Amino acid sequence: MDPNFLTSVQDNILTPVEDHILSHNKIISSLILGNKISVHTKENGLPNIKKIDVAIIGVPENRNDINFIGEEINLSEIRRSFYSLYPGNWSIRIADFGDITPGESVEDTYQNLTSLISYFIKNNIIPLVIGGSQDLTYANYRAYDDFKKTINIVNVDSNFDLGDSSKPIKNNSYLGKIILEEPHNLFNYTTIGYQTYYNSQIEIDLMEKLYFEAYRLGEVCYNINSVEPVMRDADIVTIDLRSIKSSELSSRQKLSPNGFDGKEICSISRYAGISNKVSSFGIFEYKSSNEDEITEMLIAQILWYFIEGVNCRIIDDDFTNISNFQKFTIIVEKYELVFYRSIKTSRWWIVIPNSSKKDTKLNQQALLPCTHEDYLNANDGIIPDRWYKAHKKNII
Repeated sequence: MDPNFLTSVQDNILTPVEDHILSHNKIISSLILGNKISVHTKENGLPNIKKIDVAIIGVPENRNDINFIGEEINLSEIRRSFYSLYPGNWSIRIADFGDITPGESVEDTYQNLTSLISYFIKNNIIPLVIGGSQDLTYANYRAYDDFKKTINIVNVDSNFDLGDSSKPIKNNSYLGKIILEEPHNLFNYTTIGYQTYYNSQIEIDLMEKLYFEAYRLGEVCYNINSVEPVMRDADIVTIDLRSIKSSELSSRQKLSPNGFDGKEICSISRYAGISNKVSSFGIFEYKSSNEDEITEMLIAQILWYFIEGVNCRIIDDDFTNISNFQKFTIIVEKYELVFYRSIKTSRWWIVIPNSSKKDTKLNQQALLPCTHEDYLNANDGIIPDRWYKAHKKNII
């Protein structure tokens, strides 16, 4: 990747953070995030990528929203809320690169976002995308085309967003494009917090047929810890604000009486941050509002908890060294299930048998994150659902 890439695109696609937001930082406290992070400004230009670990990117693009009627998105109030928070005891270095200027066409915006995310990932920087419509997830996914590996996407959403892939891409149909269009990088797609009445039975059946994972809102709220192994296996994590119940948001975001509350969505965000594998994170379906600051502050706190999680990442020791783990083997029906437990972190994995095919999709990820409960259930003769679906995808 061209080391001068950012400089070359600075004036064309990146808009600096507005001066009035920066001025607001000065009257609060020198200790807030807004005075601790690097920011793309008119005066100072772009942050030095050699000195950052996490990059915030705004993308005010919503023209492929099925309900688009010409309204624009302003992300300034999200920044004002985020900058006003105090950092934790972090070693993570953060930079805000401002907004990607919407292109002449939506496809131009996609291309610019794809190039920028790819550039950050190749420089070991985690991009945090704050966006309009969730079809931007497609552009995020395409940023991984050059990495020559399969990708797992986790979407926190009330809908599957499969849609009709034969029609132009929209924010309710981007997944169909991801599945069908080449290059085919997607291995697994997981929806966390789906609500059955927002999804047709055809879509629910298709998710099952593709061996994708789907966790209903109720089961996640009942056991929020179940999200951890799912996030541990994700490359891309996206949050659709429509997964949050309306009482937590301003009126422009009020779409459903049911959904995650603020505490739950922040816990999910932290689990995404803790995952050593998550390399990009996005929050979508934001609609600007001057009514109040509740939505903007919740988004700011979601970002805060993700960064908190990144700061708490612990790399598990190499599983080739037997002193680093415990191994358990259980026979369930015709399957031999092999579990590993890390001595350092107490996290669990289950082995996915390699396919007999030479071109097996899982060559690079033979260990699937799981829970202690999965191990206990296996002892009772219950095959973990995640293991079964991953195994089936690997032999198709």
